[in-house]
Amino acid sequence: MGGDAVNAADTVLAVAQALLWPLAAPLLVGWVRKAKAMLQNRRGASVLQPARNLGKLFAKETRVAHTASPLFRVTPYIVFTATWLAAAAVPLLSTRLPTSALADVIVVAGLLGLARFFLALAGMDVGTAFGGMGASREMMVSGLAEPALLMAVFTLAMSAHSTNLSSVVDHQLTGGTLLPSMLFALGSLILVAVAETGRIPIDNPTTHLELTMIHEAMILEYSGRHLALLECAAQIRLLLYGALIANVFFPWGIATSAQPTALGIALGALAGKLLVLGAALAAGETVLVKKRLFQAPAFLNLAFLFALIGLLSHVILEQGM
Repeated sequence: MGGDAVNAADTVLAVAQALLWPLAAPLLVGWVRKAKAMLQNRRGASVLQPARNLGKLFAKETRVAHTASPLFRVTPYIVFTATWLAAAAVPLLSTRLPTSALADVIVVAGLLGLARFFLALAGMDVGTAFGGMGASREMMVSGLAEPALLMAVFTLAMSAHSTNLSSVVDHQLTGGTLLPSMLFALGSLILVAVAETGRIPIDNPTTHLELTMIHEAMILEYSGRHLALLECAAQIRLLLYGALIANVFFPWGIATSAQPTALGIALGALAGKLLVLGAALAAGETVLVKKRLFQAPAFLNLAFLFALIGLLSHVILEQGM
């Protein structure tokens, strides 16, 4: 009876953590926008504005082009579900959950790749010039970002002897210090996160200038709840990378049990780390400008170089430690 109660509590906690992703993701986006506004001496909108925008989109009528295939209609649901499942596999508050066995970084990368694949297909489905242009640009960026991401993952896996994110976090908690290889992997993951989430200097999430868009160009033909699902998926992806950086490289405060006190501390620590990361992102987007498209490969090559140096430094300097 006691074991069943514990399992039921763990299951409830896992479900609650999964539900926290779509609830917290708009708040992170709202905080980044608010921080940018403050840095630019503007008042800015409320932190809750992205959530309100999603509510308005869900209430609006969905319009679909007459040339759209069934793929165009199901893509928002596939993209949202794949992104949400990828996020649910990432340890957010605790490393001791029933889903910890599924928290493999290769699985997360695969689910995000699946969402990107269907989004690119949907961008080309209607046949508009901007949709195809955005899809081709997205594939170019992802084709350069994924090798850097996998190289950074291999660095983490070699340090923790596992690709399981819960095991990596536990290793970081017991290790206590950021080794040189982890610092290079952190730099690589930050650059990859900027590219994968469509932030400046690779993309501008607030622009509607067709010649500069990447992500926005693929979703121009969507409206209503379809657009809301895609926007929410993009917000979850930003929170996912933020949680990866916060919990893998700075795991202070994350719970190693399902105790309410430990979970409360973990929630406060996560909120503090995300506030810092969001402010840093806002500051970076304030002082940087969007790069031209042909400069994006150099940016992502730097991410791959950081990951490669991290891997080599682990093999050469830390293997015998």
